[in-house]
Amino acid sequence: MKKYFLPAAQESPLWWILLKILFQTVIFWSLFLFVIPALLIWFESVLGWSRFQFSEQQFWGMLLFILGGSLGLTSGAMMGIYGRGTPLPLDAARRLVIVGPYRYVRNPMAIAGLTQGAAVACYAGSWLTIMYVVTGFFLWNYYVRPIEEQDLLERFQNEYVTYRNTIRCWIPCSKGYQPPLTQSEDPD
Repeated sequence: MKKYFLPAAQESPLWWILLKILFQTVIFWSLFLFVIPALLIWFESVLGWSRFQFSEQQFWGMLLFILGGSLGLTSGAMMGIYGRGTPLPLDAARRLVIVGPYRYVRNPMAIAGLTQGAAVACYAGSWLTIMYVVTGFFLWNYYVRPIEEQDLLERFQNEYVTYRNTIRCWIPCSKGYQPPLTQSEDPD
């Protein structure tokens, strides 16, 4: 199997990891949450499609974007601080991240991105942007996620299996993940 997720050969200083995450976030948001939706909205206007509307839709769009963005930024910070890597597969986390949002759901960054995409669609009233977000969900869930999970299984083995079997992929758990005690941590 081709390796898509590679931890850095040498651990970088935390400030550098967080700076890379910030840069990746700006690129990701610019492309996937601004450029592509703008093109879709433009194409809808060329086709003469009307936008959907409902009361306070721009308020709800902004609120969803802020909530999704907060989740994404927090998840990215946890990836850098505790995983010592970035969300970018070529600079993957060196340690399994099971803190912050990852304690409650396995894929908080995907949830954050999809929420922000839905927020943009809501704000603009764009049907094509909604279809873009739904397509993104299916591509991520059925193509990217299996590759990512196989990599996590190979790198973190039983630690990841226990986590995966305890924490759901899309629906947050009400009780956060508690890793099992190792023999050195066992109080007996």
